[in-house]
Amino acid sequence: MDSLKPKPDTAHLLDDLQSIRDLLDEDLLPPLLTETLGADGIPLLSEIVTLEEDEEEPRPAPSPPSLEQTLRTESQLVLQAVIDDFLPQIEAELKRRLETRLERLLALHKP
Repeated sequence: MDSLKPKPDTAHLLDDLQSIRDLLDEDLLPPLLTETLGADGIPLLSEIVTLEEDEEEPRPAPSPPSLEQTLRTESQLVLQAVIDDFLPQIEAELKRRLETRLERLLALHKP
C-alpha cells in the first residue's frame, strides 16, 4: 500500500527565508539588471584619474626618414666599415714611413 507522508509545513520555511532576507542589507547587493542607474551614478574617468599639469601632450610619431636620408646613413655606415677594416694596414704603413723618415733625419744630423 501506498503510505502517504504528511507534507512538511512550508510556513516555517518561508519564515526562515524572510528572516535571512531581513539579515542581509540590500545596500550591499549589486543593482539588479532591471534597475537603471542615473547619469550621476556612474563616475567619469576624469573624476577618478587626474592628469598632472606638467605632463606634455603626446607627440605624434615622427615620420619615416626619406629615401635620401636613408641612403646617406647607409653610405656613412659602409664608409666607416671600410675604414675599420683598413685601419690596421694604414697604421702599419704610417709607422713604417715615420721610422724611415726619422732614420734619414737622424742620419743627417750625426756628427
